[in-house]
Amino acid sequence: MIIVKLGGSVISDKNVEKSFHEDVVSQIASEIAQFYPKEDFVIVHGGGSYGHPLAKEYNLREGIEPNPESKRIGFSKTHQAMLELNEKIIDLFLEKNLPAFSVSTSSVFITEGGSVAYGDVEVIKRLVELKFIPVLFGDVAVDLEKGIDILSGDQIITYLTKMLKPRKVVFLMDVDGIYDGKPGEGNLIWELRVREIDSLIERLSGAAGTDVTGGIVNKLREAKEIAQFSEVWFVNGKIAGRLSGAILGGGTGTRIIE
Repeated sequence: MIIVKLGGSVISDKNVEKSFHEDVVSQIASEIAQFYPKEDFVIVHGGGSYGHPLAKEYNLREGIEPNPESKRIGFSKTHQAMLELNEKIIDLFLEKNLPAFSVSTSSVFITEGGSVAYGDVEVIKRLVELKFIPVLFGDVAVDLEKGIDILSGDQIITYLTKMLKPRKVVFLMDVDGIYDGKPGEGNLIWELRVREIDSLIERLSGAAGTDVTGGIVNKLREAKEIAQFSEVWFVNGKIAGRLSGAILGGGTGTRIIE
């Protein structure tokens, strides 16, 4: 099994509300179609310019308080925006004859303290066994402490990796991989050892911009956990062939190693 993360910056322009890179997602689906059904896939996508602006506007990360009336509206609006984006992605996969099946994240995960407290993965396991391609997404979540929160696609992948033990996790970004400076700056790191991640995070802190789920720093934190269970790659999802290269075990990108 391979888990593929479609980063928000790959599927949309985060600076343009509800923009969608149809050609890029279509290309990604085409590459996955080259390996399916021999290979099992689970897809997780980010919020891009659909979920993030609303989550930030309503400050959903702080929980249901203060202003619970406003927060409830923002919570629902953010979820609906993510469903809209999810539908666009599902439709493109179906066009490539890939049986993508939407799994609503907020219905199967509960958060606490900024991470997944519980996730019901039995449906996901069964869908994979039946040769469907489950598609999950960063979304709002019911939280045991704050009432509500945001659950990032990266956090979802960490939990799924622990539970499903995929052989590979591929993060698709809008740059070639992990750099020793801010994303797209400095030198590309071809191989990054797990023990080097903490020091890199210290150097990159503050590079997350407006991403309410933590940007590249959060991805590195999650990758540190994921690498205990699976091979991890970071590649440019906007360039044709990069995903295929990672699936085959080569090409341009960053591989996390022990």
